[in-house]
Amino acid sequence: MLEFNDLTKAFHSTTAVKPATFTIPDGQMVGIIGRSGAGKSTLLRMINRLNEPTGGQMLFQGRDITALRGRELRQWRNECAMVFQQFNLVGRLNVITNVMSGRLFHHNFFSSMAGVFSEKERAFAIRALDRLGMAHTALQQTDTLSGGQMQRVAIARALVQEPRIMLADEPIASLDPLNAKVVMDALRAINQQDGLTVICNLHTLDTARQYCDRIIGMQEGVIVFDGTPKELTDKAAREIYGAEAEDAFSEAMTSTALRPGAQRAQPEVRVVN
Repeated sequence: MLEFNDLTKAFHSTTAVKPATFTIPDGQMVGIIGRSGAGKSTLLRMINRLNEPTGGQMLFQGRDITALRGRELRQWRNECAMVFQQFNLVGRLNVITNVMSGRLFHHNFFSSMAGVFSEKERAFAIRALDRLGMAHTALQQTDTLSGGQMQRVAIARALVQEPRIMLADEPIASLDPLNAKVVMDALRAINQQDGLTVICNLHTLDTARQYCDRIIGMQEGVIVFDGTPKELTDKAAREIYGAEAEDAFSEAMTSTALRPGAQRAQPEVRVVN
């Protein structure tokens, strides 16, 4: 269980996240929504300490995450994998090398600098790519892929970290509707098949409603909604988004891309032992 006790983040005179207290049970898929500047990314990045909290406490399975330093903090960041909006891949490297970079924490300094990975790790990386329908690109230069393909490679890299939590910061914001569906299907499958807690920032209401077990709405750094997709009524959404509410509705993915049972653009994620 992930516990937040009055967790706060301030930048100079601006408080980006005001005291937040809530818990996330293991295995839940949580969507964080809100207008730009609401504090979504700041909250998400505090979870793996990319943003340092300025107040409060965060616990995971009773361990104080806000107190971690050095190797223990690096270990936590390995256990709490992050998928970024802009992928954060090295374009000139091939796909499998990018994926195996998720194993760096498991190596000492010299082997990680030399990029020495075992055959077992290479096989693990191929299996992760195969789950995401990307094994055929393993030797392809990464910057030749489409945006949707690169995001799936980034998810495969996160998987080989063997995390306990997966964070996704606006993972579909730069993707077209069909690729966005593939990526969200992948994250949901990982959540359900692997039992991983998945926490993602999302712009669109329909996406949060369709894929998440729980939705947290933020407004000006404050959590103003915390409930199930059914509880996220249009009225509640308008309270979260204010003047931008109609944009939040209109920017939702097209119904053909998100409708349950719609044809997938790529193979679905599979369980591979």
